[in-house]
Amino acid sequence: FHQACSPFIQTARCYARPVRRKRKDIPSHLDDLPPTMLKKDYANVPVINSVDDVVKRLLSLEMASQKEKMKIKTQQLVEKVRRSPNDNGSFEVQVAILTAKIRTYEEHFQRHPKDKRNRRCMLMAIDCRKKLLAYLRRVRYDTFENTCKQLNIQYTLPPLHHRRITKRWLVKKAFCRKVFEEVRKLKAPERLKQRREWQARARAAKE
Repeated sequence: FHQACSPFIQTARCYARPVRRKRKDIPSHLDDLPPTMLKKDYANVPVINSVDDVVKRLLSLEMASQKEKMKIKTQQLVEKVRRSPNDNGSFEVQVAILTAKIRTYEEHFQRHPKDKRNRRCMLMAIDCRKKLLAYLRRVRYDTFENTCKQLNIQYTLPPLHHRRITKRWLVKKAFCRKVFEEVRKLKAPERLKQRREWQARARAAKE
């Protein structure tokens, strides 16, 4: 009886095999797009109504790539916030385009959490959107509120001042405060003298 054919070794081999986990169905912000909708390049073609059903299916979102679906989704978000039909570059439109990109990046990181390059691109897009929203909030608050409401954005105010507290910084701050108090004590008699002179001049001017 050969050792390689031992049932114990066979059991150990089966146990050592990696278990393939089933991928979870990650919800996407592109799921609400109907599969029968035509692609962006073929939506306004007048001959599209007279073509065969097979051709319509090939030109619909059912056979489209994620890039083509992203075009439709971005266009829908832009339509919600644009000022006029010809508005393609206002702050609201830029926020809508960045929002579509950020949501796509978030879905990508749920499948590929170690993708550092795209994470950097997402952080840059978030930072750019924050600046645009801060400008809208400062200049046109009603437009800012409408943009956040239509695009479902939760805007949080940035902290007024953020600094990492270290031991060196605490010692330096305590020393500066001590120096300030000592200088204040030394200048107190001179300030009191000046204040009395000003009061005497004011009384003399009234008389």
